[in-house]
Amino acid sequence: MPNTHTSPEDLLAAIDLGSNSFHLIIAKPEFGELRPVQALAEKVQLGETSGAATLTAGAISRGLACLERFKQLIDSTTPVKIRVVGTNALRRAKNRQDFIEPAEQILGAPIDVIYGREEARLIYLGVAHTLSDDEDTRLVVDIGGGSTEFILGQRFEPIRLESLQMGCVSFGEAFFPDGKITKERFEAAYHRARIEVSHIKRNYHQALWTEAVGSSGTLRAIETLITTAGWREDGIDRESLTRLRKQLLAFKHIEDIDLAGLSETRKGVVTAGLAITMGIFDGLQISLMRTSAGALREGVIYDLLGRFSHEDVRNRSISAMQQRYSVDQRIAELVTQRVAVLAEATREQWCLQVDDIELLKWAGALHEIGVAVSQKNYSEHSAYLVLNTDLAGFAQQDQEVMATLITGLKGKPRSELLDGIAKRKRLSVARMMVLLRLAVMLKHVEALEEIPDLSVSADDTSLTLAFPQSWGDDHPLTVWEIEQGAAAMEKLGVTVLLKAT
Repeated sequence: MPNTHTSPEDLLAAIDLGSNSFHLIIAKPEFGELRPVQALAEKVQLGETSGAATLTAGAISRGLACLERFKQLIDSTTPVKIRVVGTNALRRAKNRQDFIEPAEQILGAPIDVIYGREEARLIYLGVAHTLSDDEDTRLVVDIGGGSTEFILGQRFEPIRLESLQMGCVSFGEAFFPDGKITKERFEAAYHRARIEVSHIKRNYHQALWTEAVGSSGTLRAIETLITTAGWREDGIDRESLTRLRKQLLAFKHIEDIDLAGLSETRKGVVTAGLAITMGIFDGLQISLMRTSAGALREGVIYDLLGRFSHEDVRNRSISAMQQRYSVDQRIAELVTQRVAVLAEATREQWCLQVDDIELLKWAGALHEIGVAVSQKNYSEHSAYLVLNTDLAGFAQQDQEVMATLITGLKGKPRSELLDGIAKRKRLSVARMMVLLRLAVMLKHVEALEEIPDLSVSADDTSLTLAFPQSWGDDHPLTVWEIEQGAAAMEKLGVTVLLKAT
């Protein structure tokens, strides 16, 4: 998206589609900070599964009904920008499009499914703005419905990010499936959490941070139980966790739990959440943790603010990847320039969005990173690296689109190439692939001014490149490449025509 500025009266909105709860925040940026204007949260339990990593019909129905209610508030406040992010439940679900497509129709906004480490980065961004601006290294922990994020960071910058597949909904299903509470089941959940945490202990042990901070629902709910019981004025410590465990194990069934300070929406997940928390405390030797009101949704809005103010972390991610794989910057810049010109020329006819053009430019910047692996089939290597690298700021679908664009650079596009792209985006992505192919072919022309009077026009099924006959005579390789690639591009639904003037 372009770097623009928001006015003091502009509202920004973020929706966090969590595995346990959905959260909406509408906020106004003021002096670099956020002032929440409206906030809603509903327990949805989207992470409830049928045992085959698929969303259940009930979970989908609850989620869509929740978004209908969110939409009413959004329409009444009219934020200038809304970003919707999906986390572990949508990352894992094979049938996620069954939810995403109707949800996008309800909201009128795309849903970005984000990888675990990107979720962790955004969580840290939301938490960091609630803490003192000092040089201390912090451990931030966020226990969600399907995953738990761990971040080491200083000030507003994360240093290390990790996401583990354990959450209060998934552990509840695994260890307390019928709602019965026993000491043996609790111990099994606790030891599973200890095992998961052991995988990251080397990089997150207590010697590496000064304070531990808990984010979001589970840990804040546990703190509320502790403070309501009068064991502490604030924060979470091991002794209080042990006392809370004793209280919970006195109940035989989740429905029987009756503790002061526990909301009805947390009753079903608090037992699993406590087991995970104790596993984390013991696994990382945490003695005391305070909590923060900042969370993923706040981080999403701070990230949007960064995009508006020339601090788009995605540009940093692209630059870092270019450096990591020793990209030829001159070629990358040429391809980026070419594809920008082609995209702008066809934008209206092909209904390309601003975000589409940004993804095209970033794909152009990274199209040759696979050469670091092998020149042969470099585009496949490039696509693999783009798809499987943690790129801060990018949604999972963004990386899938860029990888698909790069995969389609060589040979005839396979019939299944676009299968992983949402149906509503396939036509645009096919057209974008044609533009990137042409931009790569034009990289052998050293400067744009060496294509005098280049004219680009398009309709629904064709794209015409018109240039002076003399230029064509001077660049036979480029003309030949375009002619040879015409059949492949036609398979993508676009007839490419060369016209000498």
